[in-house]
Amino acid sequence: MSEAQQFEEVVHSTEAAAVFTMRNRHRGSQLGLLLLGSQLFQVGLNNIPPVTLAVLALNVYLYLFPAAPLMQACISVQQAYWFKDWRRLLLSPLHHLDDLHLYFNMASFLWKGIRLERRLGGPWFLYLLSVFSLLTGVMYLLLEAVLTQITQDQSYSLACAVGFSGVLFALKVLNNHYHPGNVTYMMGFTVSNRYASWVELVLIHITSPGTSFIGHLAGILVGLLYTAGPLKTVMKKCAELVASNGYNLQPRTHYRSSGYSGFRSTGTGYSGHSQYAPDHTMNHTASYTGGLSEEEQLDTAIRNSLNEREQTSQRGAPPPYGFHLSDEARAEEIRWRRLRRFDS
Repeated sequence: MSEAQQFEEVVHSTEAAAVFTMRNRHRGSQLGLLLLGSQLFQVGLNNIPPVTLAVLALNVYLYLFPAAPLMQACISVQQAYWFKDWRRLLLSPLHHLDDLHLYFNMASFLWKGIRLERRLGGPWFLYLLSVFSLLTGVMYLLLEAVLTQITQDQSYSLACAVGFSGVLFALKVLNNHYHPGNVTYMMGFTVSNRYASWVELVLIHITSPGTSFIGHLAGILVGLLYTAGPLKTVMKKCAELVASNGYNLQPRTHYRSSGYSGFRSTGTGYSGHSQYAPDHTMNHTASYTGGLSEEEQLDTAIRNSLNEREQTSQRGAPPPYGFHLSDEARAEEIRWRRLRRFDS
């Protein structure tokens, strides 16, 4: 078992206990901040992608200097819907009850953020976090309102939730979706990633009944809306609409699972135009790759490259990218050469 897997097992096994423990601790203790600082030091700030690091810093800052008292930041049907205090949708995910609550949430987010930001790219990951944060709150309100109507118990509408846990569950669903064959370590047991989010939801509710079961369930449902529902498509359409108006919301580079690439240096800084390193495939008909898996990006790049060659051949121009192929070249050979452009 690797160090990262061992740490994730500790996070999973203690994440639920954190809520119970923090109720019995003095607010003056800052052990959680020390633990978080130690974890960041071990990982190394240079190894943390910028969006993940910025979100971590924002959560720590709002813990030290909250934008509102907790009772004015938490979200509930009563406060958000009845009293129309919709700003709680923005405040609730970024505030935590105490330092251990903050630590366990941010330690879990650290590993998920590193993986997902490197896979999706910084701009799309930031977009994803923003949407997940808002939708998790909306889903929480819907679930609590439905339970109130079904049970005729007003306590569901009064329940006030705070913390990043709902967003984390949405990210867990997404991360597990990208690694379906892997396993997650929970309390000494291995669980298939396909069921990891559901198992953790039940375990947390059993070991710490005071946690927000509905808040965590809301995060899972939002994650499923993205991986198995229409949310991903809607987000792409919105990003394309913003890009068509001249705003560069979506990432314009090809992101690999091992890291993310920036613009090519022009000698005077980084260019904001369509100038890319040689191993990047970009076409004016498919300059948008945010949210696509590696397989989808690869297939899109190959199709665009083949289409471009057909267009240049019709115009009598030489083949693109410096390839000089004979007229008898087969499609398999073209595909093989295009695939070789991603090897580095």
